[in-house]
Amino acid sequence: MPLNIPNLLTWLRIVLIPVFVAVFYLPATWIDPHVVNFYATMIFVVAAVTDWLDGYLARALNQMSAFGAFLDPVADKLMVAAALVVLVKLQRVDVGIALIIIGREIAISALREWMAGIGKSKNVAVSFIGKLKTTAQMAAILLLLYHDRVAGMFNAHAAGTILIYIAAILTLWSMAYYLKKAWPQIAGQN
Repeated sequence: MPLNIPNLLTWLRIVLIPVFVAVFYLPATWIDPHVVNFYATMIFVVAAVTDWLDGYLARALNQMSAFGAFLDPVADKLMVAAALVVLVKLQRVDVGIALIIIGREIAISALREWMAGIGKSKNVAVSFIGKLKTTAQMAAILLLLYHDRVAGMFNAHAAGTILIYIAAILTLWSMAYYLKKAWPQIAGQN
């Protein structure tokens, strides 16, 4: 495992996951529930920024590695899954929506791994629809974590709920897109 700045940022994202979850289990006498929402949102923002930053630095510093390419998406999926599980527990996201998003992430990760193994990874490279899905999903999670009104006017929970449903639709659409791209290999048509 190459020890470089991008990989350390990815490891930081993984270390932040239990910290993120633990914030919600602090006794109410220690921290106000509204402050919990804020802290959890900020931890998720830091994780999202490190996701962008590790990729940028890996390219800029020419520190790309096979291990980093493996670990980065694992860290992303773990953080998103942890956030969705917490949001389901807090009754801010429907369990069906969380299962769609988490299930797609697992299925497409497995598909990409398999396609790479047969030398066809370019067939399932990240697409525009995948990027759009990720953007909607991350924005929705941030809003649902924050949950409270912003400046007394903007309802973060309502906006996050709309976005998470949009993200779920984009999740299914992107999964169909990747499966269609991989179908010749899946069907054995090479």
